[in-house]
Amino acid sequence: MPLPDPRNKYKPCRGVKLENRQWPNNTITKAPRWLSTDLRDGNQSLPDPMNTDEKKAYFHKLVDIGYKEIEVAFPSASQIDFDFTRYAVENAPADVAIQCLTPCREELIRRTVDSLKGAKRAIVHLYLATSPLFRDVVFNMDEEACMQLAVRSTKLVRELTKDNKDAKDTYWQFEFSPETFSDTPIEFALKICEAVKKVWEPSTENPIIFNLPATVEMGTPNIYADQIEWFLKNVTEREKICLSLHTHNDRGCGVAATELGLLAGADRVEGCLFGNGERTGNVDLVTLGLNLYTQGIDPGVDFSDMDSLVDLTEKYNKIPVHPRAPYGGSLVVCAFSGSHQDAIKKGFARRSAGIERDGGNGNNLHWQIPYLPLDPSDIGRTYEAVIRVNSQSGKGGAAWIILRHLELDLPRGLQVAFSKIVQTEAEFKGRELKSEELIALFEKHYFLGEDSKHAYDLEDYNVTADGKATRLFKGTMTVGGKTVELQGTGNGPISSFLNAAETQFNYPMEVQSYKEHSLGKGSKVKAVCYLEIASKKNGKDIIEWGVGIHEDVSQASMRAAVSVLNRLASDD
Repeated sequence: MPLPDPRNKYKPCRGVKLENRQWPNNTITKAPRWLSTDLRDGNQSLPDPMNTDEKKAYFHKLVDIGYKEIEVAFPSASQIDFDFTRYAVENAPADVAIQCLTPCREELIRRTVDSLKGAKRAIVHLYLATSPLFRDVVFNMDEEACMQLAVRSTKLVRELTKDNKDAKDTYWQFEFSPETFSDTPIEFALKICEAVKKVWEPSTENPIIFNLPATVEMGTPNIYADQIEWFLKNVTEREKICLSLHTHNDRGCGVAATELGLLAGADRVEGCLFGNGERTGNVDLVTLGLNLYTQGIDPGVDFSDMDSLVDLTEKYNKIPVHPRAPYGGSLVVCAFSGSHQDAIKKGFARRSAGIERDGGNGNNLHWQIPYLPLDPSDIGRTYEAVIRVNSQSGKGGAAWIILRHLELDLPRGLQVAFSKIVQTEAEFKGRELKSEELIALFEKHYFLGEDSKHAYDLEDYNVTADGKATRLFKGTMTVGGKTVELQGTGNGPISSFLNAAETQFNYPMEVQSYKEHSLGKGSKVKAVCYLEIASKKNGKDIIEWGVGIHEDVSQASMRAAVSVLNRLASDD
């Protein structure tokens, strides 16, 4: 049972006192430095960690899509991690930095540096928990002892790396994390980082990396942003510091906290593809990168083949990507709702016409499609996946599928009529309808498919003038395998045929609307005709639609009329 007063058990997170905060007025204008920690923090979180071959495949994918800093292992933890670090060192491109994590223990620091020997670019990541909770409960260590351990460990890393004449071929970088920063008194976090910086002696050309992690997300994202801005306002030698963010997702706000941290002045972001990581996960690098992309900022990482990234993480992490996960989820660019589908369809129609809401000449249109902040094709998704039709879908969804596949721009009335057919079929099957099923359904009901069974087939006809204002239709039709002669008059070919059909088959038919458009281009262009007919059945007024396609527009219109006749017969 929930507590009647949770204040008796939980205390709220208190922020720092920040005068004249600037981050709410700032704007992100460029991508940060990215660190993928999929192979270390992400791998440590998996129920079934990746084996060496899986880590190799994952490593090469991270390199291929553009990550330049990759935390590959905790090499002092096991021989497997050590060996994989050696593989990464030997196979990393010259512009990719290999990062490894180590706690503040001498033998583990030495083992970590050994694993990185010979690397072109290497980052030693030293961490030490600094919050009172961890210092008291886990390490039984006061602030002074914590400071001394951080300084002593940093001196050792320096001795083994940038001061080691035998390791000069490696471009060494150093990262220090006051772990549990989000729950550490901000003044102490600054004090220990200043002490570490003084020992490391960074330069503007090779700054020290201070990672200020929300190891456990304690408060709202604005509190984290305040902490970052306060730190950067008070730290010395800002030009010699790369401020890194490593947010977890305990409160579900990892992405928001990171973005606000960037607004507060951070330079670097650490995370995993699709947010895998210990407990509730590291921040999602895919979401962060594509959030920038949709704001017109190049993230510097290639997400154009999203399905391959989803397949990679699901295969090797053995954790599914949620269907509703931002950008990567299988359903995030799909619309089932009728109103959503109609808006998307209209948006694409507007775009194809070269119209931009706030101006544009049609050559470089900004992306403006309702419900779709990102063009699915930019992440390798097809437009066919955008609209999916089930029993809840409206007229726009099925019409979109028909337009995309058959190039038939259905009039609104036909969209409504066909949507009822679709809804009935979807309810009958109890599931959404695939594109090919929708196409087959349309061709079947409007008698367009080669295998469609027609009650009426027009074999031959001739329309001649019968006076100044009338036309005479004469023709033959096959009805149930028998040939029937037809004759009728009207003010044009269609009306004279309908008069003949009404006389012969007792179907009263009156044209309500007629629309046509071309299909295809060049010498293979065809005409498409849509015919809306009013008729009567069992004493009730009904509306039926017919569709006809032919190289000759008059033949197409006649086929549309025959389509209506067959619709009436199929209703019988």
